[in-house]
Amino acid sequence: MQKTFSSKNLFILAFAALSLSACKNGLSGGKKKASSSVTGWNYDDKNMGSYHVTKFKYPKAGPGLVFVQGGTFVMGAKEDDVMGDWNNVPRRITVPSFYIDETEVANVHYREYIYWLENTFSGDTTIMANALPDTLCWREELAYNEPYVEYYFRYPAYNFYPVVGVSWLQAHDFCIWRSDRVNELTLIKSEYLKKDYAKKEMRGGGAEGSFNTETYLMNPDLIQGRTKPKKSELMDVSGKPRSIVKMEDGILNMGYRLPTEAEWEYAAYGLIDQNPNPSKKEGKSGEELISNQQIYSWSKNPNGLRDNRRGSWQGKFLANFKRGSGDNMGVAGGLNDRAAIPGYIKSFYPNSFGLYNMSGNVSEWVQDVYRPSTHADGEDFNYFRGNKFEKYFKTGAGEFERDSLGHLKKVGASDEDVKNRRNYQHNNLLGYMDGDSTSGSFYEYGVTTLISDKSRVFKGGSWNDRAYWLSPGARRFLEESQSSSTIGFRCAQTYMGSPEGPGFKDGNIFGKRKQNTSKKQ
Repeated sequence: MQKTFSSKNLFILAFAALSLSACKNGLSGGKKKASSSVTGWNYDDKNMGSYHVTKFKYPKAGPGLVFVQGGTFVMGAKEDDVMGDWNNVPRRITVPSFYIDETEVANVHYREYIYWLENTFSGDTTIMANALPDTLCWREELAYNEPYVEYYFRYPAYNFYPVVGVSWLQAHDFCIWRSDRVNELTLIKSEYLKKDYAKKEMRGGGAEGSFNTETYLMNPDLIQGRTKPKKSELMDVSGKPRSIVKMEDGILNMGYRLPTEAEWEYAAYGLIDQNPNPSKKEGKSGEELISNQQIYSWSKNPNGLRDNRRGSWQGKFLANFKRGSGDNMGVAGGLNDRAAIPGYIKSFYPNSFGLYNMSGNVSEWVQDVYRPSTHADGEDFNYFRGNKFEKYFKTGAGEFERDSLGHLKKVGASDEDVKNRRNYQHNNLLGYMDGDSTSGSFYEYGVTTLISDKSRVFKGGSWNDRAYWLSPGARRFLEESQSSSTIGFRCAQTYMGSPEGPGFKDGNIFGKRKQNTSKKQ
């Protein structure tokens, strides 16, 4: 028998539907807001100040970067010190996880940088002169290298060959530029900068019209072209969309830089293949193997090399280097590395971290100031030599200033500023411990040594080096303002989060079990 609804039942149904709709639209309290566990105040509540806490997130890798899971390893020489340098005594250290470029920075990437400078600072010849690579680095007194002087950096055939002739200072500036362009694009896409911002910037905007991440964070009023997105979870104290992004919002990239020597060397070895990798579903971790003290950046053989059943890969070169005197690529018809000079940035197989050409092709600049190292040198966690602590410069009126490139001006922190600190008492630590009773080392540049506070480390061996220099433990130095046809670079980025990588939890998580509270013995 079919039932009919009375007017009373219809009223109840209508009231329930209205109530459900009101709940969904927040008319009866809405979705419960997150609140502080220390004060009880709601987050993102305009009646309580609109304090916003971004949901937990890992930093995203910028374009071109690969995640490197950190760990402990033996840094330093892995074979006999045939050069007699005694500058890389083995010592065990720990490197935290970080990001690094999959490949070396190529000509086309650096030309993109030059193109931006040409258009943004169209009237400033000094800026261009300081940024252009030194193509004369190819010249030799008794070699015909003029074609490389003229064409290596510009010609399309060499688009994806590593850029050379770039000094450490130029590589450092490229990293800052790259950070700014990545963050600028993020803010344009998120509508925190106007859509035509980049167009105006590259029509001679100059220092005042260009975007710089530090300037945006420290004094956003100096960045013209800011706007408010129509929809945003970022609110100001009045509950209206906020026009300024802060680092704690998790939107801005943490920025590119040169890798430290320890990071570069650790990444080059790719020792992760010694242990099962949970991220690749290879099993459980926990073995902590550190037995593999390999010499070069290739170790495990995951790509079918030396396949004796077929014999197709037996004896093939695994890097672009110089086999012997006068032998840069082998014999015609059987070229051993298929490169007379630097080669394609994705040539040969990547190492276990997925990084290309960490041995050979071009040597690479790292952040560190050069000093011969001993067991006593440096910290055993995140080792680095090159700290020069600075602070932002302010005018007498307390205002920030930008330099000719649009970066915020900085000055060294004075010893007076830090005299009461326990962890450091000096701002310039480039030559830390030089000449003191502990080290006993004295460096008189141009008198007793060629080492100075402007000497920077380069690693990895190049197309024109013998196999000895291909070992990640090998190290050499050059003044930061000089360049070479054998030296290029790749960038890195700091990583904050679980050391196993995005998606993994910090610490060991144990399952909950009820304890046996029985009094039975």
